[in-house]
Formats: sequence, structure tokens, C-alpha cells
Amino acid sequence: MSGGHLRIGLDIGGTKTDAVLIDDEDAIRHRVRSATSWGPAGVIDTAVRAVEELTELSGAGAADIVSVGVGVPGQVGEGGAVRHAVNLGVEDLDLATILRERTGHPVVVENDVKAAALGAARILGATGSFVYLNLGTGVAAGHVLDGRLHRGRRGTAGEVGHIAVDPEGHACRCGQRGCIETLAGGAYVAERWGQVSDYPVLAVFDAADRGDELALRIRDGIARGVACALTVLTLSVDPDRLVVGGGVTALGERLVEAVRLELRTSAAGSDFLASLDLASGIDLLPRALPAAAFGAAIVADREGADVH
Repeated sequence: MSGGHLRIGLDIGGTKTDAVLIDDEDAIRHRVRSATSWGPAGVIDTAVRAVEELTELSGAGAADIVSVGVGVPGQVGEGGAVRHAVNLGVEDLDLATILRERTGHPVVVENDVKAAALGAARILGATGSFVYLNLGTGVAAGHVLDGRLHRGRRGTAGEVGHIAVDPEGHACRCGQRGCIETLAGGAYVAERWGQVSDYPVLAVFDAADRGDELALRIRDGIARGVACALTVLTLSVDPDRLVVGGGVTALGERLVEAVRLELRTSAAGSDFLASLDLASGIDLLPRALPAAAFGAAIVADREGADVH
């Protein structure tokens, strides 16, 4: 396949990179996944390899690729510089500039959760106000309003994971205590669980089902953290649709039921919260959807790149 309006989107995560090539009708033509190399040089090399592989698979010429969008964790500044992407081993990297020089394509960089929000909204055909809550290593959300990302003045819109809900809670990397992320973020769950496991959150839920006291406390904390995030997002944005995604949602109904119980318990003493019926509105994003990579591909479009 060659010609047309071809765009590449990369979702560069701490362990793997998901990459897609889409055409001018937003159809995914090719998708590749690979391990993410560590550190600034590793991230650049990973991105370049993914772009080259997709280009080769498509049979496209260099001129056929009109843009490369990249979703990454951390803070993304104007011009596509990335800071504090600790899961990638990156403290400060001018990702857009270097990747543009290495590939010869226009490059736009966006925070991975915001890219996923944009991608999920487009894939699901969401209209009006759409919120995507990501439960992964950390906890964050993205807000899409009428097809456009809402980033806020400092780009921090959606950082719900750093809302403190327990002043006596665990210390958070942001400098506060008791943030939602310290309850429901995968990294903090693994730290509190303290046992070697490829999937710490799954191990916690399995142990909780067996009656393990520590696991029960951690599981209750996860449910409380997610419930708090859903409540805050609803009360602050009141979106037309709110979807939950990220690695932790692999638990499926086990997670949903725990969160529903927490929401119903919290609403038991409040007619106001009860009237919102948050427990019945939990919608999980299908895990097979490459929302972040797809969102990165379309973030370079004028409608996705506008800052509000």
C-alpha cells in the first residue's frame, strides 16, 4: 500500500511499544509491538525502529507518511520535549526534535493517557464530553470535548491520581500523602504487596479471595482509589461518557464489582451521590483496542493538536 494520507502513532510504554499505521479514513492498516529500550537513546531507537518497520510493511514511500505521533508517560512540554518519564529512564529529552531528525517526518508528542483518551473517543465514536480514566502504573485521566483534547493551561488537566484523599496515607512521589495513585496505582500496589509477581494487582486480588488480610486491605484501597477518581471526575466534568482503561482493568468484573461496592457504600449516606448512580455507569475499554497508539496517530491532526 502506498500513497494517501498515512499517519503513524506510537505508544511508548515502560516495557513495550505499540505502533500503528492508519490511512486517511482512520483505518488501522498495520500494527507492530516491540520491547521498549531503556533510557533516552533507547527510547529514540525504539521509536525509529517502529517507524521503519511500519513503513516497510506498508510499502509506503517516505513522502507518503505525513506525520508521526508519539504518546509517552511523563510531562510533555511545548515543542514535544519530555520530562520526568521515570518509567522510561528519561529525565529530559527533546523527543520530537530528535525523532524528526532521525525519521525525516513531522513529529508531535503527547502524554500517553491524553493520547489514549483521544484515541478511545474516536474509536468509540464518542461525542460531546468524554473522559478516559487510565489505571496502570499510575492513575490519570484525559478529557476530550467535542473531539478535542482539553489539556488545561499547564497541561495538567486530568491528573486525578494526585488528588490527596487521605492526609495520613502513604507518601506519593508528587510530595503529598494519600493521593489516589497511592491507593490504585500499580506501582504503589506492587510496593505495598512486597512479593515478587509479574502481575502484582492480580496476585493481590487472588490472595484477597483466599482471605489474606494484607491483600484484603490493598484490594479495598484499590477499590476506594478508583471510586474516588470516578467520583471526582463526575463531579468536576460530568461527562457524557466515562470509560476506564489501562493494565489494571485486565481484572475485568473482579475490579468492577469491588469498585461498585465501594461506590454504593460511599453513596449510602448521601442522597445526592446516590442520585448519580455511579456504580451502574462503569464502562471498561476493550483491552484489544490500541487506543493510545491510535490516539497518538491522530493527535497530529489539526483537530487533535489544538490546545485548549
